[in-house]
Amino acid sequence: MTETTCSQKLKQYFKNMMVYKSAEKSKLFSSCSIPSYMRDWIVMRFSDENGEVDEQTVDQYIHRTIPDRRQWNQYLVDLLHGSKPVRFLSKVKIEFDMKNRQALFSLPELGFPAHKGEAVADWSVVEKNRKNLLSSSEVWGIVVLLCETDGSQTIFRMTDFTPFCPYTVDVNYYRQARACFTTEEWTDLLLSAIDYAPESYGSEEEKYEMLRRLLPFVEPRVNLMELAPKETGKSYVFSQISPYGWLVSGGSMSRARMFYDVSKKTPGLVSGYDYLALDEVQSIRFTDKMEMQGALKGYMESGSYHVADYRGSGRAGVVLLGNIPMNEMDEASDMMRFLPDVFRDSALLDRFHGFIRGWKIPKMKENMKARGWALNAEYFAEVMHLLREDPIYRTVVEALLEIPEDAATRDTEAVKRLCTAWLKLLFPHVRSAEQADREAFSRYCLQPSLEMRGIIKKQLGIIDPSEFYGKEMPQIRVRQEDEANG
Repeated sequence: MTETTCSQKLKQYFKNMMVYKSAEKSKLFSSCSIPSYMRDWIVMRFSDENGEVDEQTVDQYIHRTIPDRRQWNQYLVDLLHGSKPVRFLSKVKIEFDMKNRQALFSLPELGFPAHKGEAVADWSVVEKNRKNLLSSSEVWGIVVLLCETDGSQTIFRMTDFTPFCPYTVDVNYYRQARACFTTEEWTDLLLSAIDYAPESYGSEEEKYEMLRRLLPFVEPRVNLMELAPKETGKSYVFSQISPYGWLVSGGSMSRARMFYDVSKKTPGLVSGYDYLALDEVQSIRFTDKMEMQGALKGYMESGSYHVADYRGSGRAGVVLLGNIPMNEMDEASDMMRFLPDVFRDSALLDRFHGFIRGWKIPKMKENMKARGWALNAEYFAEVMHLLREDPIYRTVVEALLEIPEDAATRDTEAVKRLCTAWLKLLFPHVRSAEQADREAFSRYCLQPSLEMRGIIKKQLGIIDPSEFYGKEMPQIRVRQEDEANG
């Protein structure tokens, strides 16, 4: 794809959703801990027609509007001493105090409040923002706080909340615009949207290995595993591109945090996000290994979980991210030995839909950072989130695939789920089997899906040869048009 063609089509079809990206802009926002999706929104707000921004103006806006922990004390002074409301952009989480019948809020990025019960949200605010605030996840928004004294206790009240959603996303327009790009052009558009320079990749294989990371962004409950060298950008993609995902890096993980907290009566991470990525999985400590393993098996199979007397469900995909030695990166050898014992179980491994060969993704270098006009990350993240709930793509996949009768159900379900994600990502304009280019679908959707699931199948044969050794992937193929019409 030439730069001229890219710029022309981007300006023609996505003029209002473009942003000029550069490594210099990224450094400014990284120093302020601003994620990519919010960075692009701010750049769009302050850039001129050439994509240039006044860094000093942006820096002042960030420090005035998005406080960090160091600046939070300045807001507290205004609240406590000035008794005036303060307004700023922050992540908010709502919990409920059943005993006192109150909605409590917290600002996790700021470590506020210090004590439970000090921060209360007005019920009118909660009612008005049910869709956003009542999710189990943290949400970005403009908050208005007021400090009051209730007897001897100081109470911080949230009197208003505006969700961080700077514009309405027209998914239908996005689909229609896709039809005006070639597959090669669209691939490069996707890579630049997530801050990577398409021209820096050495091959098509490298590009599509990178795009495999986006499959859980567009399809519910896609469970993936990636083993890779360090510095290939795993953490960046899963933590910076979308506000709807959650990355856990090292530390400990409990069943309560992931699924359901019995003491707090609150659902866990899988119920509040599009995906849950466990980074540096070798260093994560699981506090209740057997309970976690059992809960994972049930959830990854059906999307539901059972903790004590609570039954819950989620739409999040589970993604394992691990670093292993370069000389051990071989899909025909036992790579699972580098994972925690929780995951060295064939029944659990079988519930992963696909494998990403991270060693085929180039290590991050300065020349790999997007430079030039591209889709802004916040818009693209919102589109991917909305595409998750569209059921038509699965019906297209069902109509296109021919499944052998003796194929294992977990294999076929994995392939169908991955194909559906690829279809949404690469061919969102295809709304029926008749519209699909079957050759392109086979090359860009089916074959990668078979390959991704095939690696899981190989690893199963290695760690549990008595059950899986020698078992091949089913011969799933694309149904020809005359067969579909016959």
